[in-house]
Amino acid sequence: MMPSTIGPRLRPALDAVPGYTPARLPVGTAPVHRLAANESPYPPLPGVLERLAVTAGDAHRYPDPGCRELTAELAARLDVSAAHIAVGTGSVGVTQQLLQITAGPGDEVLFAWRSFEAYPVMTRLVGAVPVQVPLTGDERHDLQAMARAVTGRTRLVIVCNPNNPTGTIVGRADLEAFLDRVPADVLVVLDEAYVEFADDPDYPDGVELYRDRPNVCVLRTFSKAHGLAGMRVGYAVAHEPVALALRKAAVPFGVSQLAQDAAVASLRAESAMRERVAALTAERARVVGELTAHGWTIAATHANFVWLRLGDRTVEFADACAAAGVSVMPFPGEGARVSIGDAAANDAFLRSAARFRTGPAAVERPCTA
Repeated sequence: MMPSTIGPRLRPALDAVPGYTPARLPVGTAPVHRLAANESPYPPLPGVLERLAVTAGDAHRYPDPGCRELTAELAARLDVSAAHIAVGTGSVGVTQQLLQITAGPGDEVLFAWRSFEAYPVMTRLVGAVPVQVPLTGDERHDLQAMARAVTGRTRLVIVCNPNNPTGTIVGRADLEAFLDRVPADVLVVLDEAYVEFADDPDYPDGVELYRDRPNVCVLRTFSKAHGLAGMRVGYAVAHEPVALALRKAAVPFGVSQLAQDAAVASLRAESAMRERVAALTAERARVVGELTAHGWTIAATHANFVWLRLGDRTVEFADACAAAGVSVMPFPGEGARVSIGDAAANDAFLRSAARFRTGPAAVERPCTA
């Protein structure tokens, strides 16, 4: 029998989905400074590897589907009910669950743009329409424009704070005013993947805001400040109806026992985590200072990365960095996001950025970020 030329029928919505484009990983054996994915340059926190050595012996067993120990640890530290916590495969996994429980074909999902590149991809996967509200000229959320963009079809609003990839923040008063304008039946997600790096006194704590707002959900992750990007564990804090729905939408046994135990151990090493965050924010200040000295204009960043607004020179810049052994995250036609790494990696990036600014193809006016 000749094979059929007709394949299985897939959802038409997939035709509009470009797919998530992750940071380019190093290829080959040449040393490369990995500054593309906002990973921590440090190994797991004290106590994590020791805990994993014990857990690995039970790799033939399914993990705790309820993530009970981790949930209890989070509930105690955040002073929230355990029923208000939903654990998932990184904050991006929980975001996918949020879309599944709120939006469907024809519904609208609202967020600033540029923001986290997975938002429009995941929105289209559930058949919903992404509504992207441009950032302001200084790379911040335009909350007034976002409030005006809410319609009767809006089901989910995402505020990435600090924003990925620009690093800018939404202040407390502005955020509260925005939340007051969003209808009570529209879920607002505060994506706080980089909360530990936000040292501005005006930065709002999403968990405090959620307490008396049933339509607010807070997303956090262990991938960044806790250095567990490879473990894939994050969580949401939301009122019980939302948290319960998130747990219903979760992939059964999706968060491995290794990930759960690593997260618990990381929480118990908070002082060491804070020391590492302080070191990274000090490096961030040094990197911003040197970039500024070389003529770059950098938006105020409160995350573990900087954003360079490069326009049509973005790919050229990323290629120049790659040639110097530094991987960065380019968004063609817009700009490049560069993670803060250890001092050696940051120095290599700064040398490459300085050469790019002063080379024969350098533009006459400063590139902005």
